[in-house]
Amino acid sequence: MVPAASHAHHHDHSHAHSHGHDHVHAHVHGATSPHPAQAAPWSILRMTMATRLSAAIAVCAVLWGMVWVAMR
Repeated sequence: MVPAASHAHHHDHSHAHSHGHDHVHAHVHGATSPHPAQAAPWSILRMTMATRLSAAIAVCAVLWGMVWVAMR
């Protein structure tokens, strides 16, 4: 086993050094600048109540169908 002292070296972790690559912080924002709204192809919030209810019934039917198949 090699003692740890024989492999001693120093790393400087300050932001003043460069390893030949750009140090980019692409996703930095504070609480005062939240994410901008993103366009969604569909949104449950934009559905009518009848459409939401239909979607919920369809999802429940599929899930119960899976349970029924699993129990056979």
